[in-house]
Amino acid sequence: MKNTRSKELFEQARTKIPGGVNSPARAFKAVGGTPVYVASAEGATFTDADGNRYVDFCMSWGPLILGHARSEVVAAVRDAAGRGLSYGAVHEGEITLANLVLQAFPEYERVRAVNSGTEAVMTALRIARGKTGRERIIKFDGGYHGHFDGLLVKAGSGLATLAIADSGGVPSGIAETTLVAPLDDRPAVEALFDRYGKEIAAVIIEPMPANNGLLLQRTEFLEFLREITRANGALLIFDEVISGFRLRFGGYGQMVGIRPDLVTLGKIIGGGMPVGAIVGPGDIMDVLAPVGSVYQAGTLSGNPVSLAAGAATLRILRDESPYEALAAHGEAFVAELSNGAPAWVKGLNVGSVLWPYFAEGAFPRDTATIDRTHVKRFNSIFWKLLERGYYFPPSALEVGFVSTAHTRDQVLGLARAMKEELAAIA
Repeated sequence: MKNTRSKELFEQARTKIPGGVNSPARAFKAVGGTPVYVASAEGATFTDADGNRYVDFCMSWGPLILGHARSEVVAAVRDAAGRGLSYGAVHEGEITLANLVLQAFPEYERVRAVNSGTEAVMTALRIARGKTGRERIIKFDGGYHGHFDGLLVKAGSGLATLAIADSGGVPSGIAETTLVAPLDDRPAVEALFDRYGKEIAAVIIEPMPANNGLLLQRTEFLEFLREITRANGALLIFDEVISGFRLRFGGYGQMVGIRPDLVTLGKIIGGGMPVGAIVGPGDIMDVLAPVGSVYQAGTLSGNPVSLAAGAATLRILRDESPYEALAAHGEAFVAELSNGAPAWVKGLNVGSVLWPYFAEGAFPRDTATIDRTHVKRFNSIFWKLLERGYYFPPSALEVGFVSTAHTRDQVLGLARAMKEELAAIA
């Protein structure tokens, strides 16, 4: 594995960009070494600046469910770009994407497009505060919902990787409006509502937490959150930036039979381009300007090129429904990883979302029970996997993603490479 050019590029970047990266998750802080610079990508693979080719299981952290440079998506982007990159005005593509999203979420009536998952969550919380007239929010320890001030409190794997509990630059007055509870801890949530019930605008959770390990929650806990928010006049927000359209043509809430008040989306609805969205019922969403008093705006919100990529992706997911095949890949990975391996070598999948976990005992449901041995073992094999041509997200606390472009052999190859490298260091 050559990395001369990547090293040269990183040294250049470090003199011009803080830390050499435009997002800390790319910095390889957890695993060490120089980030791999991508030169091009197609299907399930990418080639780096040194000419090394990798099977990619990061998939831009999830949105590329159809793989890199899917022809229909690229064609839609080219067509839209040929008609103008941005209008700052309304266009028919906004209605097209809204219709596709609401086809997948027929229980709701409105969708507002924004530029990212972070913006979607920020807007959802502003809606909740505007609707309820309250200020406090409950989030969960380790849950990452974007990088804006109010939720950078005990956030997800990016901060965990950097050993930062709370971000600098967040005013204490804003942080104090966020209440934090452990995942899967009903008494803790009840205690917060007992003390602050009339001040709580919303509870926000990833129904399938996947930003700090794949911390699957009991359906009973999610049902409890639905009950206690409704009883106290607060909104329940499901952050489905990762899970939305990843497991079905719709959301995780539908899979478990729970209807939150608002759903935030991102990743896949952009098809690789920057898009986010908030979905909800008309009586809640219509607090947004220009109908209501809650202000949200963005010159590039509803950008025609981004929405064209998203619409092309959603049409394929709707019409081809690749979810059963994707889930089969995920199940094959888990089965092969544990086959003939020690009990501490195992994996967890929900559909096409993968989390290898290298520690004894049950899979954790909260951040406190993630065994640090897992982190050490993952870090020890990360570069070995790269040398064998497999690119997995550079953190033991991140999940991997399978796309429709991956083959069964590629998925099984990753599992075997992990087993073999772990055996070599055991």
